[in-house]
Amino acid sequence: MTRHIFLETDRLWLRAWQDEDIDPFATLCADPEVMRYFPEVLSRERSEFLISRCIEKQSQDGFCMAPIEVKETGEFLDFVGLNRPTYAAPLPFDPCVEIGWRLKRSGWGYGYASEAARAWIRFGFETIGLDEIVAFTIPANEPSQKVMTRIGMIRDHQGDFLHPSLPADHPIAPHVLYRLSLSDWKKQVDNAVNESDKEGQQD
Repeated sequence: MTRHIFLETDRLWLRAWQDEDIDPFATLCADPEVMRYFPEVLSRERSEFLISRCIEKQSQDGFCMAPIEVKETGEFLDFVGLNRPTYAAPLPFDPCVEIGWRLKRSGWGYGYASEAARAWIRFGFETIGLDEIVAFTIPANEPSQKVMTRIGMIRDHQGDFLHPSLPADHPIAPHVLYRLSLSDWKKQVDNAVNESDKEGQQD
C-alpha cells in the first residue's frame, strides 16, 4: 500500500487519508471516552463525511486534519493537523487557521499529539507563511490545554468565547483560546537551538 506522506517526525508519518482509515476512524468517533469533550459521539456516516471534508480541505487549502501513523508499527492513531474553520457562524477571531488533534486511547500518554503538532506548526509558519496559529477547546479539556502549552501556545484569556455551532446555554459552548504568533514561534525555535548549542559545548 502506497502512502502519501505529508510530513514526518521521529516516530510518526503524517499522511493523507485512505480508504482503510474509515473503519478505525469511525470506531474512534463512536468512543464516548475519546469524544468526551465534544457535543456527542459520531455515527459512521458522520465520520465518513468528516473524512471527506478533510480531503476536500486538503485539496482546497493545501492542508487538513490528517491521519498520524506510528512508523514502527503502522498503527493508525487518528488525526492531527491544520484547518481553516468553516462554521455556519464566524468565530470571533476569524479569519484564522487552527491546529487540532484527536487520538485513540492507546495513543494517549506518549507525546504523539505534541510531536505531530510541532511538525504541523513548522509547516504552517515556514511553508504556508502563516502569521498566527490558534487552538481552542472547552475549559474542562485539560489534556488538550497541556498539549497547547507544551507546543508553545499562549492562553488568550481575553479571547474566551462561546462556540458558534452550539446554543449559548449548551454545557460545552464556552471555549478557551490559545494563540501562537510567528514571532513567538521563532523566538522559541531560537531558544531551543541556543540551549542545544550550550549542551553540545558541555559534552
